[in-house]
Amino acid sequence: MVNRVFVAFAAAVALCLLTAAPDAQAQTWPQRTVRFIVPLPPGSGMDLSARVVAERLQQKWGQPVVVENRQGADGIPAVSAFFSARDNHTFLFSFGGIVTFNHLLHEKLPYDPAELLPIAPVIDNFLGVSVTALLKVNTLAELVQAAKAQPGKLNWAATPGLPVYVLLALQRQAGIEMANVPYRDFAPAYQDLNQGRLHVIGTGVPTQVAHHQAGTAKLLFVTNRERSPQVPDVPTAREAGFPDLTFEGVSGVYGWRDMPAEIRQRMVADVAAIVADPVFRARALKVGTVPRPGTPEEFAAAIEAQRKQVAAIHAATAKPRP
Repeated sequence: MVNRVFVAFAAAVALCLLTAAPDAQAQTWPQRTVRFIVPLPPGSGMDLSARVVAERLQQKWGQPVVVENRQGADGIPAVSAFFSARDNHTFLFSFGGIVTFNHLLHEKLPYDPAELLPIAPVIDNFLGVSVTALLKVNTLAELVQAAKAQPGKLNWAATPGLPVYVLLALQRQAGIEMANVPYRDFAPAYQDLNQGRLHVIGTGVPTQVAHHQAGTAKLLFVTNRERSPQVPDVPTAREAGFPDLTFEGVSGVYGWRDMPAEIRQRMVADVAAIVADPVFRARALKVGTVPRPGTPEEFAAAIEAQRKQVAAIHAATAKPRP
């Protein structure tokens, strides 16, 4: 009798421990420093937003939360570092291009995009297109007119990723042709733009603001659905007459497909609370981004929509490989 009671008690205890284990893991995690790997350099809108999130999570969790920048190569070094760690304390804070178009830009990737798990959307980056002031055009329609008057004479440059596809889509939709000028380091592109050697650039809005305000370049439009808080005088693509050039630079936190559900749920809840905070919104707007609250499902849907949009542009503009 005693043995049967003991066995029943032991079984009940074991069951309780098993059912409580996930909650216990979520409550005791993190046990050490948490890293956010960011594929852009320090000072970018995404980097600054990631640091705000890290700061708030550190206060909440009582453990250090640091941002590690692994910029360049379309985010590939950042993704590689993330997958190399895979230690429950390392996450990726990135734009969607690591999933939506890197496979179109590179014949072979060192990672499988399907293994990246969208956890929480955080911000929308603002992307835009500027022209040199020496071109003397003030609207997107005037740029199209100038390009049609000089087929192949105007040139353009863009930072890797979505800005490239924005300018490819513009040329396809407007029926114009401009020459691409590649830059390994994008800083000289602004010098060439200001001096009229480069006519058009596409990149993140925050780096274009100073040139726009100084009058050396004209920011013609932003690709987002809403105007940038940094340059509220600049129209969106839709307002400029090209609604199909609307791209949202959605960025957020990624994990991996088989990560523990308890940790994923903790991250989802805690990041969502930060993004919904008016203090975070004020700080995000200040660095030229806008908060993007939402669920993991909404984050994944936004990434999938971007993937389809970019794939359509790529199919229409890509030249066959020899």
